[in-house]
Amino acid sequence: MNYMVRPLTDEDVPFMWDMLYESMYVPEGQEPFSRDILQEPSIAKYAEHWGRPGDIGWIAVTEEGERMGTITARIFPEDNHGYGFVGADIPEMGMALRRAYRGRGVGKALMQALFDDLLRSGYTRVSLSVDPKNTAAVKLYRRFGFEEVGMVDTSVTMLAEVGP
Repeated sequence: MNYMVRPLTDEDVPFMWDMLYESMYVPEGQEPFSRDILQEPSIAKYAEHWGRPGDIGWIAVTEEGERMGTITARIFPEDNHGYGFVGADIPEMGMALRRAYRGRGVGKALMQALFDDLLRSGYTRVSLSVDPKNTAAVKLYRRFGFEEVGMVDTSVTMLAEVGP
């Protein structure tokens, strides 16, 4: 399967919202969230007004142009932080792949692109929030050096060093 990883563009923002919805882990057999959850301020903050200073995003696209998944990193202030917040100077990462493209190395390629971009942008660490039952995601994150640093509700907050 041939694909490329490139920076997110304005044209990719609607798909980024789709991936934000896709990133909300639902255990096998449970009802998915209503798409209305994207309007909740605690969720919408991950994508609304995308492209503000400091936003970093990458997308994987097949050679036919089909969007496969996205990875983003965004800084949040202390008074309006996300679920994976560690500090106001540490970007919080979000990532999702369409189901058909999971387990094929696409997530790894997106992670590498994001880490390289974060390093070029002067960041040394990145955080995220993940449901510990999402074992495939947790496994990928651990390969990139993420370690647990806390819990928020049922999700684990993880932190990784970006540099070598």
